[in-house]
Amino acid sequence: MDAIDWAIIAELERDGRLTNVELAQRVGLTTGPCLRRVQRLEADGVIRGYRAVIDPAARGRSFEVLLDLSLEAQDAETVERFEQALTQAEEVLELRRLFGTPDYFVRVAVADLAAYETFLSQRVMTIPRVKNVTSHFTMKTVKPSR
Repeated sequence: MDAIDWAIIAELERDGRLTNVELAQRVGLTTGPCLRRVQRLEADGVIRGYRAVIDPAARGRSFEVLLDLSLEAQDAETVERFEQALTQAEEVLELRRLFGTPDYFVRVAVADLAAYETFLSQRVMTIPRVKNVTSHFTMKTVKPSR
């Protein structure tokens, strides 16, 4: 990858809806070479997709909670059952397995505190071998994820 590829990536991260003409102008290429570079970046898996960023309030999920979560054991069955259960939960925006403690980082979005309590007690705490859950409530999002 060269400087032009990085410029293309930066522009698409800022605005994934740019037309090829706009993108080419911004990175100093003509449209044909710009399109070929974008297609190559997509084919190589550098650009993995495009998506709309939706206001959580519009979906009724403006209450976001970050969880640190640990399991009682790390055997394959326990880990697979836990990951499958949370992957299927629509409230879970992000699930990361970590090295060290805690075992997982979970980002959850629900309507309000009552909905979070229901999610925690009925979805998370019913998964076998969940050991510890620590909830962190966001005061302010300083830099949102892209």
